[in-house]
Amino acid sequence: MALEAVCEAVDRLLSVVAMPIDDLAVIGVAAPGTLDLDAGVILQPFNLPGWENLPIVDFVHHRFGIPTVLLNDANAAGFGEYWAGDYGGGASLMLWTLGTGIGSAIVLNGEILEGAQAHAGECGHMIIQMEGGLQSPHGVHGALELYAGARGLVRRCVLALEAGRESLLAEWQAQGREMSPLLITEAAESDDPLAIELIQESACYMGVGTVNIIHVLNPESILFGGAMTFGGPDSRMGELFLATVRETVKSMALPIPAARTRIEFATLGNDAGFIGAAAHAARCVGLSSPRHRHYVTRAAN
Repeated sequence: MALEAVCEAVDRLLSVVAMPIDDLAVIGVAAPGTLDLDAGVILQPFNLPGWENLPIVDFVHHRFGIPTVLLNDANAAGFGEYWAGDYGGGASLMLWTLGTGIGSAIVLNGEILEGAQAHAGECGHMIIQMEGGLQSPHGVHGALELYAGARGLVRRCVLALEAGRESLLAEWQAQGREMSPLLITEAAESDDPLAIELIQESACYMGVGTVNIIHVLNPESILFGGAMTFGGPDSRMGELFLATVRETVKSMALPIPAARTRIEFATLGNDAGFIGAAAHAARCVGLSSPRHRHYVTRAAN
């Protein structure tokens, strides 16, 4: 059972850090989808079929006998970046997580913005095209993630190739290589014009989404993380992506917040969610001092 495998991972972590279970003060759980945070129930996890209405907090609590706290997975990643990431400081940030879809998390005045069903911050579902927008299986048509998420990027690429655009990607597709953001990034690193254009289009869409966030929330920092950052800060294409986001923001947002909002890549990678879930749980039981912050970060790594 997948949930038991999650609990076994906790057992392994305790073994690695040589910590008795009785010394564990609290467990943080990060889960996707619509949640009932008060009841500790996963209501509708879009990418975990069979986990609907799952009382995950009760399961983990009964397994370990330890207080357990539930948090949305994107919110956990955002809080991890706030708690331990190198984002320049301040009390507010927004994290975009780019992947198959687009997730996000918002931290304002040091607190996670959660909402009634843990759906606050689902900014990938903001609608950027009303009439004639791309169709969503969830009924949120014209949403940002349909254009800039991995599926949207691949869709735009396939349409361009079907229209006769010349590209390394056409050759690679004919050789049986699977079209993906990684393949598009590889072509862009080889200076393929279509691949570079596609990445810049994604950046423009994300720039529009970022402008909306700036105008509604005015956070000090906006970060980009997830599996689809086109190589991130150590990549020429990653830097091109971020530069295009910044240029779009500069051209569309109100001047002062456009100039003062820090737009960077996130720094914790795949560890962000683990760290954020642990840090949020620690705060819930009063373990929020700098010493505990350091411990949570060190243990999660």
